[in-house]
Amino acid sequence: MEARLNVFTSPLAGKLLKHFASAGKVVTDSGLPLTTQELVKIRASQINGCGFCLDMHTKEAAAAGETAQRLHMVAAWREAKVFTEAERAALELAEQGTRLADGTGVSDEVWENAAKHYDEEQLLALVSLIAVINAFNRLNVLTQQPAGDYVVGQFG
Repeated sequence: MEARLNVFTSPLAGKLLKHFASAGKVVTDSGLPLTTQELVKIRASQINGCGFCLDMHTKEAAAAGETAQRLHMVAAWREAKVFTEAERAALELAEQGTRLADGTGVSDEVWENAAKHYDEEQLLALVSLIAVINAFNRLNVLTQQPAGDYVVGQFG
């Protein structure tokens, strides 16, 4: 598979990606648990079919000590016993926030459940994370960025 556009050599894409990455860095440094951040990125990327981001974030999560079992179970998190209640709340918010086109939005129940586990700053970080990973997913899916060659730490 070849990408439709080479976003890694384009000056315009370079500027855009720099801003996406800066927004992502704000979230990374927010105090929202890093494990939760990676799980959310993986789940949104699964929903959006973004192989490039799945490759990146599963490798980054594994390098940070995430277990293979938990990584394999993200797609079926509802049935998995390996996630905390806080992680489950974040994954559910990520799902509803990623599937906005389904027309249901984010339910009050899902929001309130997330608010039980995260303070306002962490909730803002979580919402921002969902927005940023969805932006990256869409860029990569639209341009058909190939997956499989990511090396841990490649972009940072």
